[in-house]
Amino acid sequence: MGKLHLFDMDGTLLYGSAAAIEISRQLGLEREIDELERGFAAGELTPPQFAQLACDLWAAELTEAQVAAAFESAPWLAGIQEVWADIRARGERCAVISLSPSFFVERLLAWGADAAHGSRWPAVPIRERVEPAGILSSAAKVRIADELCARYGLTRADCVAYGDSMSDTDLFAAVPASVAVNADHHVSDLASYAYAGRDLREAYELVRTGP
Repeated sequence: MGKLHLFDMDGTLLYGSAAAIEISRQLGLEREIDELERGFAAGELTPPQFAQLACDLWAAELTEAQVAAAFESAPWLAGIQEVWADIRARGERCAVISLSPSFFVERLLAWGADAAHGSRWPAVPIRERVEPAGILSSAAKVRIADELCARYGLTRADCVAYGDSMSDTDLFAAVPASVAVNADHHVSDLASYAYAGRDLREAYELVRTGP
C-alpha cells in the first residue's frame, strides 16, 4: 500500500518564514506584515481577515516578478526536491496544503509535488477583494487530504503529515503518522515524531521505511 505525504509550507518547508513575509520583504513591508503575523498568531485575525489585510498592503504594486523573486529567495529547507523524488520513486505521493496564496504555493509543483493547494487569493496584480470562502483553514486541510486520498485510492490511514503550528492541528489529529517540523506547542503533543533543523531529508528519514 502506498502513502500520501502531506506537507505544510509556512514554517515547515519554509524555515522560520511564510509566503506573506517573503512577498512583503520584496516590497519593503516587513514591519507591516510582522504586525499582521503577530495578530494572526494571537488569534486576533481570522485567515480571511489576514488575507484581506495582506492584499491591501500589496495591492498598489505587487507584480508576478516580485512573487517569483520572493519564491526564489525564500529560506527553503534543504533537500525538498530530493525527498519528493524519493517519495515518487517509491510509488508514493506528496502534496502541499497551505493557507498561503495559491499563486505562491503552486510554484512547488515544479519541484515535484503531485499536488499543491493554497488559499484562493486574488490574482496578481491584486485588483479584487478576498473571497472568504476561498481561504483555507485547519479543517480545510483535512477535507483536501480526504479529496487527495480519494483521487489516489488511499485512505487517511495511509497519510503522513508534516507541519509546525496551529493550522496543522486538525490534520495531525486525523492521520496516524505526523512529523512536527520546527514546531510550536500547538502540534508538538500531537506529532508522532519531532524534527528541528533545516534539512527535509532528515525529517523525512523519521518516517521513511523500506529499501
